[in-house]
Amino acid sequence: MQITRRGALGTLIAASALAAPALIRPARADAKALKISHQFPGGTIDQGDFRDRLVRKFAEAVTKKTNGELSFEVYANSSLMKTVAQFSALRKGVLDLSLYPLAYAGGEVPEVNIGLMPCLVSTYAQGLGWKGKPIGDELTALLDKRGVKILTWIWQSGGIASRAGAIVAPSDAKGMKVRGGSREMDLMLKAAGSIISSVPSNEIYAAMQTGTLDAAVTSSTSLISFRLQEISKSVTSGINGSFWFMFEPLLMSKTIYDGLTPDQRKAIDAVGAELEPFALEAARQDDKDLTAIYGKAGATTKEFDKPALDAWRKIAQEAAWTDFAARNAACANLLKLAEQVSA
Repeated sequence: MQITRRGALGTLIAASALAAPALIRPARADAKALKISHQFPGGTIDQGDFRDRLVRKFAEAVTKKTNGELSFEVYANSSLMKTVAQFSALRKGVLDLSLYPLAYAGGEVPEVNIGLMPCLVSTYAQGLGWKGKPIGDELTALLDKRGVKILTWIWQSGGIASRAGAIVAPSDAKGMKVRGGSREMDLMLKAAGSIISSVPSNEIYAAMQTGTLDAAVTSSTSLISFRLQEISKSVTSGINGSFWFMFEPLLMSKTIYDGLTPDQRKAIDAVGAELEPFALEAARQDDKDLTAIYGKAGATTKEFDKPALDAWRKIAQEAAWTDFAARNAACANLLKLAEQVSA
């Protein structure tokens, strides 16, 4: 079923209609229209990348709960604005909502790189366990102060697509041009001997196709949705463990959120939380589907094993965790609080 869904996505991506926003709105003329932007391929509420489906489900449900007082325009594929710029736009109230890989904002707010710290989170339960714990409260407060509100907690496991040999252990990455996804992930890969090339996930395909990248670490969903199986000889699956777990929440501009009525805010909060089980199930399903999709394309599949993950963790602690904690007191505190949540 998932392969069929992803096959349909390939056709959707090619359609020029995806450059235009999907309008999710009722007929009433006085509706307040909000824009949702993300970098992922567009589809429909039933087919395609689950992150795009999630924002469409969010838009439809909030529109219904508010009796049409709020309406939405969904801009997929970074068609409204560049990928990294979306966080700053949220802070300024220029953009209303974004499903955003939080570590992309690390250049602006270094503390958010805690959301893609290599080997820190090793299971979905551990990542989602941040919510309601001191680490989650601290991260939420930090974002609130910077004008951004978390609506839906989404974590994704990741793997590695490669144009050459599979990367499982640190020694496999030596000399390869690799994309990690965050400053700290890059520090770990560099310490393992990799050559670092930083691009957003929606630019990985072109970079691997031209040889700018030999391999890329990203979520299972992105490994599928961006069709990296077409240009990969191997993939390392994170289904049984990975050094790559990313926090990729649905975010809203606090300026826009605070300007809504209490009932509208209540509807947004409720729907955001209600979609978390959908996100978890969909992310896990993509972890499962990865092997079949890459196998069908002729790529070999490997999995991380415990010795490899232990070796990666040792490098991560020395090269990435230490660097992050030394950046400022807030970073050090976030790391300490995150370590308190067990796998």
